[in-house]
Amino acid sequence: MDKPKEIRGKFFFLFMATFVFLLCLAMRTPRTYGSVPQPRRASDACPSRTSSETITPLNNTKHLLVSAYMDRREAGSDVRIIGIFKRDSIRPLHCVFCCAGRLSSTTPGTIMQHSDHFGFPYATTDVMCRIPRDCNATHVDLLTQPGRVRPLHQSWLPIRNQKTNEKKKTEEFQFNFTVCISNLFGDYNNVLQVAQSLEMYRLLGVDRVVIYNTTCGPDLDRLLRGYVQEGFVEMVPWPIDRHLNPSRGWLFSQSGGDLHYFGQLTTLNECVYRSMERSRYVLLNDIDEIIMPYRHDNLTAMMDALQRQHPHTGEFLIENHIFPKIHFEPSRRFHLPQWDGVPGVNILEHVYREDPDRGSYHPHKMIVQPRLVVWTSVHEVIEKMGQRFKVPMDFCRIVHVRVSLRGSLTLDQLNVDKRLWDFQEKLIPRVDEALGRAGLLLSTEGRS
Repeated sequence: MDKPKEIRGKFFFLFMATFVFLLCLAMRTPRTYGSVPQPRRASDACPSRTSSETITPLNNTKHLLVSAYMDRREAGSDVRIIGIFKRDSIRPLHCVFCCAGRLSSTTPGTIMQHSDHFGFPYATTDVMCRIPRDCNATHVDLLTQPGRVRPLHQSWLPIRNQKTNEKKKTEEFQFNFTVCISNLFGDYNNVLQVAQSLEMYRLLGVDRVVIYNTTCGPDLDRLLRGYVQEGFVEMVPWPIDRHLNPSRGWLFSQSGGDLHYFGQLTTLNECVYRSMERSRYVLLNDIDEIIMPYRHDNLTAMMDALQRQHPHTGEFLIENHIFPKIHFEPSRRFHLPQWDGVPGVNILEHVYREDPDRGSYHPHKMIVQPRLVVWTSVHEVIEKMGQRFKVPMDFCRIVHVRVSLRGSLTLDQLNVDKRLWDFQEKLIPRVDEALGRAGLLLSTEGRS
């Protein structure tokens, strides 16, 4: 009887010793595991990777995505995704949202290809998406198949134009006038004309200039960096040549390539939506064009007068008038020595203006109210919510110093137009300051 009791006592002692040892070990070990929440399923978390690029390839397609904007102007849609799609490869797409960190269910996307593509294989294309209920959407992406999403493979686009204050009056804008410039490519280095145009726009009341840049020359890059630093220019990288073979021309049958004029139609539309909540008016034109009022000293006074006369107009067409750069004002009073070494055209020296050939198509450029624009082309708005008005040329016209369109005209067949000279006293020192800031202004010391 004593032997079994002895064995049971040893087992009991061993059990208690083991229990005490494990209890002490548990108390000394940091509670690391207890503080970690249960991991979410991969399909519930987002975003894993937000696109920081201005051009983002869409997975499993030949399409490119550019940006996404809140847009509830069309029934049944909440978000507009701007993209560049291959026209012969369009298939159904599905929208998926990041709802403040939570993944949404998918909703069908409505694909809307812009009508102007000039025969190129790729075209500006919008995808309209509906946000699911109870989703505070911050990001969006597109899927080729509905259902389960793999966030690790997604490149989410942030949804812009989210109103931070719903009570904000629609009349309050950060800017009155924004100029949209598309596109710089081919190492463009027309420094002097760009500096003169930007400073001229400042004198006319423009608050911001948005430029889509593929490539530009080193001198122009230095100039524009100064404008970016002071906040007047917003440079948008536009590396379209990394994704496609962009054309330098406007018509596929003549120039070939994948996309019209380095994606000009896409950037113009993107700039309209980029400016929609921030700018009262948007000017859609090229870097070497100035939309010039002839009856008013600035664009604000001009547009106030036009809107009073045409209150329901959202698109104002401005005639383009060429000032041939081969003809110089004979006195050469504005051939300034400090600008001799600056590459580019001096627009103050060109005062001879062509009359347009009324027997052929004559393009315009535009001033628009962006909130009334749905789609724009280069020379007119394709789809809009307001009316259109062609501004008389004695009221406003484009000053465009470039190669002549009517080279057969002699000098006495041209019109003398010195409107730019009305601003020369303020324009010249401003241009000097901008060129000097970029280290491009030649010193006049020691000149005879």
